[in-house]
Amino acid sequence: MASTTIHVPRETRDHLAALAVERGLTLGQLVQQLAERELTRAQIAERLRTDRAAACRNLGVDVSDDEFDRAPDILGNLCKIAADKVQSHGATHPV
Repeated sequence: MASTTIHVPRETRDHLAALAVERGLTLGQLVQQLAERELTRAQIAERLRTDRAAACRNLGVDVSDDEFDRAPDILGNLCKIAADKVQSHGATHPV
């Protein structure tokens, strides 16, 4: 793999080097790991799209993008939807 040089302040380089040593990585490996954790806007949008689709599929409900966007507490609302669905089907097992 080709490598490149990144110019950062000395303090930043020293901090990253210390983190790399603590984690048993080279500085390049650490920077690569950090970069892989940070998603681009396009990656975030794609992840959100697939997560929404999975939530709808797994809960058996159809929640529009607009409903997701307006929801103040998406996880809480999804749990409520799932609980309502279980209750409406007369399930006897706790969710």
